[in-house]
Amino acid sequence: MTKSIDFWYEFASTYSYLSVMRIEGEAAKRGVSVNWKPFLLGPIFHSQGWDNSPFNIYPAKGRYMWRDMVRRCRRIGLPFKVPEVFPVHSVKAARVAWVGANEGWGAAYSQRVFTAQFAEGRNIADREVLKEILEELKLESDRIMALIEESPVKDGLRKQTEEATSLGIFGAPSFMVGDELFWGDDRLEEALEWG
Repeated sequence: MTKSIDFWYEFASTYSYLSVMRIEGEAAKRGVSVNWKPFLLGPIFHSQGWDNSPFNIYPAKGRYMWRDMVRRCRRIGLPFKVPEVFPVHSVKAARVAWVGANEGWGAAYSQRVFTAQFAEGRNIADREVLKEILEELKLESDRIMALIEESPVKDGLRKQTEEATSLGIFGAPSFMVGDELFWGDDRLEEALEWG
């Protein structure tokens, strides 16, 4: 039986960028399959009394995070650019990713969206940016962009976010191996090797 990992990520999460770009290669080295689980941190943060990213609420933490991202991206060879808006409104991007996870193209799409945001500085809240990404990937952009406005997709992403909450997920990226939760890009390898 092939071991699998549930990969929970948020497009507004800087550290999710690192994991999204590394997980497929690291998982393949270990013979682990990846279940891509886009979700929204906003409702989880709101339940904790936060109305913004903790990196904005705590300025010293925010300054550290941006510097840390520069170092970590340099170490693993990823381009990095601080986006003009942070955190970005990621609902539409996450809905598209939810469709992609169900149709088999979620990984490639997610990698491209994170690159657009954190390497190119593009605004992924913009429908046209998402549509361009879908077209670059040779996907049916009009069909997909229409789907994300329909109740089944909205409900699917909402239920997936509720599932993340029920699992005790409080940040992104997070990894679930069975009942074991790992949080943060720096726990990716440990999660892949668990069990």
